[in-house]
Amino acid sequence: MSAEGRAPVRILAFAGLPGSGKSTLARLLAAELGASLFDKDEWRARMFAAGEIEYSRAQDECVMERIHREVEGLAAGRVVSEVVLDGRTYSRAEQVAALRALALRCGAELVLIECVCAAEVAAERLKRDRAHPAANRGPELLARLAAEAEPITGPKLVLATDSEPPERTLARLREALARV
Repeated sequence: MSAEGRAPVRILAFAGLPGSGKSTLARLLAAELGASLFDKDEWRARMFAAGEIEYSRAQDECVMERIHREVEGLAAGRVVSEVVLDGRTYSRAEQVAALRALALRCGAELVLIECVCAAEVAAERLKRDRAHPAANRGPELLARLAAEAEPITGPKLVLATDSEPPERTLARLREALARV
């Protein structure tokens, strides 16, 4: 509880490679909780004209900085009790460090949820998902990010997403969140 007697804002951040199921679960969880959902790829599409979208690391950082400022504002005003972050892999140590720093600045509880699945499952999901706002998603991106990924250290929930329907995985996530 904060000094004002209110529980801190809870940041639920989904991590994982493209096709790992993080966006599906983030949307389901946000809807169930009535939480604000911040999707990096949707924010990019709002921030940049179609011809300006480049999917570069610099553009990713620009989008995430904007999202972090928005979350900080919501947390400072106690406008929301929970936010869900989606769209970033958090596959680099500095990305996780920035996320943890955001939670610290906000006085928020951070729950980092790493979605994992077999590479072939992720590749198949990427082939099927043509409606995703990130046009650069595909087998090449998956392979590159998997090769460059650094392990996420520190507290996190690891959620296998390839053995059951998303609704059942969400139920397992709810159970895990109740224990955190």
